[in-house]
Amino acid sequence: MFDVIIVGAGPAGMTAAIYARRASKSVLVLEAKSYGGQIINTPDIENYPVEAHISGFDFATKLYEQAKGLGAEFKFEKAVGLRDENGVKTVVTTKNEYEAKTVILATGSENRKLGVEGEDALVGRGISYCATCDGAFFRKKTVAVVGGGNTALEDALYLADLAEKVYLIHRRDTFRGEDATVQKLAARENVEFVYNSTVTALHAEKRLNAIDVTNKDGSVRTIEVKGLFVAVGRIPENQNFASLVELDPAGYAVAGEDCRTKTPGVFVAGDNRTKNVRQLVTAAADGAVAATAAIAAIADF
Repeated sequence: MFDVIIVGAGPAGMTAAIYARRASKSVLVLEAKSYGGQIINTPDIENYPVEAHISGFDFATKLYEQAKGLGAEFKFEKAVGLRDENGVKTVVTTKNEYEAKTVILATGSENRKLGVEGEDALVGRGISYCATCDGAFFRKKTVAVVGGGNTALEDALYLADLAEKVYLIHRRDTFRGEDATVQKLAARENVEFVYNSTVTALHAEKRLNAIDVTNKDGSVRTIEVKGLFVAVGRIPENQNFASLVELDPAGYAVAGEDCRTKTPGVFVAGDNRTKNVRQLVTAAADGAVAATAAIAAIADF
C-alpha cells in the first residue's frame, strides 16, 4: 500500500510528488500519456518565478527528474476508477489496481478545440489556448479570439493592450460574459466584434497567417491574423472519479484552496478543480497544498 497515489503527472501532480517524498512518504504517480500535461505544448514560459525563459518541455522534464530523483515511482497507466473501502483508497487503471492511504487527483483539463482541420499542427505556431501565457509573442500584431464567455472577453481585453488589432469572434449575436467587459471592449478602437460566425478554415505556411470565418448566413470572410486564441471552454478529466468527488455543472471537482474533496483522504490539485486562476504557478501551489494535506491525513490513518 502506498502512502500517496497521485493521478496525473502534470505540474500539480509532480509538485505534489516532490512534497510527499520530501516528507518520506511512499508515492506512486499514475499518468495516462506522458509527463508534463498541457504545459509541454508551450514553447516559451515567461511568467514563472526565477525562470525568465524555459520551454514547457524542459520545465516538465526538470520537474519529472526532480520527483523521480527523490524516489517517486511513475507508472504510465490510465486511471479509470477510484474506490474507498473503510478508508483504503483503490485506484483502478486499465492494467492494475493500486491501494493507498490517500489519493491526489491532478488530472488537469483539456482545452476544448474548434475542430478545424490543421488545428493541432498549428498549436505553438499561431494557435494558443492561453492568452496570458502566449499573448506577449503577438505584440503589435493582429490576432483573433474565439468565444463568448468571460474567458474569451478577458483574453480579448488583455490582448487589446498588446496587439495591433483584436478580432473577437462569437457564434451568437450576444456574448455570454459580463456586460461590463463587453462595454470595455466596445470602447477599444483596436477591437472588432465578429458576431454570428465560426472559424471554418486555417491558412498557414510554417505559421498561421489567416482564418476563414463563416457567418450563419453562409457568407465567408478571410481575416489575416498572426495569432488565434481559442477560448471556447475546457474539459476537466474528472468523470472517472465522480462517485467520490463532487463535480460542478462544468465537470470540475468541487474543492477550495485547501484542495479537499467531500471524501476524506481524497484531494484534488490543479486545473481540474474549481478555481479562478489556472496557471502554471497555481498548479504548482495546489500540488504543494494537496500533498501537505495528504501528509497530515496519513498521520491519522
